[in-house]
Amino acid sequence: MTADLTFVTSSAEETRRLGDRMGELLREGDVLLLSGELGAGKTVFVQGIARGLGFDSSVSSKSFVLLGEYPGRVKLYHADLYRLEDPDQVAQLALDEISSDGVLVVEWPERAGDRVLPEEHLRVDFEVTGENSRTLRVSAEGQRAQEVVKAMSDGGAQDSSRVVTEGGS
Repeated sequence: MTADLTFVTSSAEETRRLGDRMGELLREGDVLLLSGELGAGKTVFVQGIARGLGFDSSVSSKSFVLLGEYPGRVKLYHADLYRLEDPDQVAQLALDEISSDGVLVVEWPERAGDRVLPEEHLRVDFEVTGENSRTLRVSAEGQRAQEVVKAMSDGGAQDSSRVVTEGGS
């Protein structure tokens, strides 16, 4: 069963605030997979997640570093798989083991193939819809992920962006 939610943001700050709201809801063991073209706002969203987890410093694109670690209320592990070409390279990172004591956020999860990343996760697909506007489609696989999507829908995510659709299957 999946749960779905779509948000529209009209600025980088709105995208960051949406990430902040999600970060407030996350806990140890949660996994987020972020997909979208270069420049779609994935790293801006991760900056918000870090803020929501209590990390007050800078989070940058990890395109040249595979894994960043940020302390906070819950530790954040930010993996960027853009430079990897083979799912075996991703498997060798052992992301599930490294991140067992925190939240794992993975940019470019499609580089991992189907067998490396956890089945239970939140997925956020980013679409560039204008110079500053983005559509973020959040889907949940697994009970915990569905709880996060429900909380995003119920409580306050609308303050930082516009919810355009909700659904489940």
